[in-house]
Amino acid sequence: MTSPPLADLAAQKAELLGTISSLPTLDALREAEPAIVGKRSILAALQKSLGSLEPDERRNAGALLQEARREVETAFAQRREMLSRSARAELLEADRLDLGDVVVSAVRVPPSQGHPNLVATTQRELEDVFVGMGFTVADGPEVESDWYNFEALNIPPAHPARGLWDTFYVELGEPETVVLRTHTSPTQIHLMEAAVANGTLPIHSVMPGRCYRRDTPDASHLPTFHQIEGLVVDRGISFADLAGVIETFTRAYFGADIASRLRPGYFPFTEPSAEFEITCTICRGDGCRTCSQTGWLELGGSGMLDPAVLDAVGIDGEQWSGFAFGFGIDRCAQMRHQIGDMRALIENDTRFLRQFT
Repeated sequence: MTSPPLADLAAQKAELLGTISSLPTLDALREAEPAIVGKRSILAALQKSLGSLEPDERRNAGALLQEARREVETAFAQRREMLSRSARAELLEADRLDLGDVVVSAVRVPPSQGHPNLVATTQRELEDVFVGMGFTVADGPEVESDWYNFEALNIPPAHPARGLWDTFYVELGEPETVVLRTHTSPTQIHLMEAAVANGTLPIHSVMPGRCYRRDTPDASHLPTFHQIEGLVVDRGISFADLAGVIETFTRAYFGADIASRLRPGYFPFTEPSAEFEITCTICRGDGCRTCSQTGWLELGGSGMLDPAVLDAVGIDGEQWSGFAFGFGIDRCAQMRHQIGDMRALIENDTRFLRQFT
């Protein structure tokens, strides 16, 4: 049976498709875009409502919602292309010169076809995988207060870990320090605060987005990069649940022959903490220069939520537990497509970009 938040999904999809087909001009299409395929659309609202469903219902409803979103986005793109062709035809007709028996007209040069950036495509693919696993997708601000970016995550002033995330500070004329976020973890704090305030625990969500650090660009680092993090807060959550989620994601995204493993690590906001690695995508585990002959590549970090983080947002650690994990979207694209230098993702070299159309 269709879950209550998606009971009218077919009718809402049909209404959106009808609206798209009725838009007469490109200007009308651009004006309607936020309400049809943007963050204020009905499908985006339905996606946020998935958090109220049970895990099995959320998984099925998420798959239905993703299919509806793809249909609407495809129809929107096709309508835009058709209106663009019509507008060009009208412009060419208006520019034609009739000189008696001689007709002069403009020659249309076929435009080159654009496509989404590889990082944006990778982010959408990762979101689809996690939605299929029963997670919702959340986003948060890229400019955060010091409390959300550091202190609520158990990184107080003068903590040595702050040196790992030395970042860009923003002067807004206020007493509280404001930074460009160094990770998407602050969105976890926002989610937990909202869940406590609204009584909507548990939480099963992923948070993709852009982050900033004072890193020198090299083959594996960028000062502006993209990250996706996951957060689960529920009753009876254990480290085994974390390991299961990571292994399920790894095989679903990279393929059945790629596995994951956890090794001890340190993060201020999780305890115990673990670095997670995947089978080297270059040599498939045989050992090569990329993986230093180990057969494994580090992908990200993970761990059980530190009690100090739960206390900071007012969650009773005796009743609730959870885990978090995160990794770079740019790094994920680099590993999946075997890209030797991450800087190729931002250089806009069309010879490189055409490989991923």
